[in-house]
Amino acid sequence: METLCKRILYKATHRGMHETDRILGEFATQKLDSLDESLLHDFDRLLDVPDIDILNWIFGREKVPNEFDNKIFNLLVKFKESL
Repeated sequence: METLCKRILYKATHRGMHETDRILGEFATQKLDSLDESLLHDFDRLLDVPDIDILNWIFGREKVPNEFDNKIFNLLVKFKESL
C-alpha cells in the first residue's frame, strides 16, 4: 500500500497543468491517508487519464464515462468546490 500511495501522490502532483496539479495534488495531499484500498485503486486509474478530460469532467463540461463515475470522482468534485 505504501508504494501505491507514493505513486498516486507523485502522479497527482506532477500533472503538467496548473489546475489539475492544484485539484488532484491537494486532494491527494489532504485525503490520501483516509482512502481505503478500493478508492486508492480507483484514484490511481483516474490519474492515468489526460488532464483535459479530468478537468472537463470535474467542471461538468463533458459527461463522466461510467468507468470513472464513482465515489473517488465524486469526492474530487466535492473537494474542488472547497478550494
